[in-house]
Amino acid sequence: MMIAHYKALALQKQDAHRAFLAGLKKKPPKNLDQLTKEIHEAVFSEIDCTDCANCCSTLGPLFSEADINRIAKHLRLKLSRFESTYLQVDEDGDKIFQSMPCPFLAPDKLCDIYAVRPKACREFPHTDRKKIYQINPLTLKNTVICPATYLFVEKLRARLGR
Repeated sequence: MMIAHYKALALQKQDAHRAFLAGLKKKPPKNLDQLTKEIHEAVFSEIDCTDCANCCSTLGPLFSEADINRIAKHLRLKLSRFESTYLQVDEDGDKIFQSMPCPFLAPDKLCDIYAVRPKACREFPHTDRKKIYQINPLTLKNTVICPATYLFVEKLRARLGR
């Protein structure tokens, strides 16, 4: 899977995707949640995230206290040690990685802490979420980062004939 290829396509279609997603928000089809679930499943039957891992290379998740506790326990580290080793507080007061790519991304593009990964990682790219139009800016941003999100928006557009 070529990240650069999908990124270029997503950038070319930003205006069309923005307009499409805005239309979904104005007048969501009655079956939108079911449709997004079907398309999400179809996309992820085609896309293998472990061929890509661009999200793990470029996006840092926000860490909840539950995430921090779970991961520190898994790594057998004291909370203070986990936080001082891996995390920093950003300008919004959120806890994020000190640096990217993710320190738990292995060379084979697999996650060393997959079973206990942060909630933000588990939910990414959010294409299986109900009322997807509520996160239009995030979905649009993710089309450039995540080939699966790009394909999701393209398939949803095709399915709705827009």
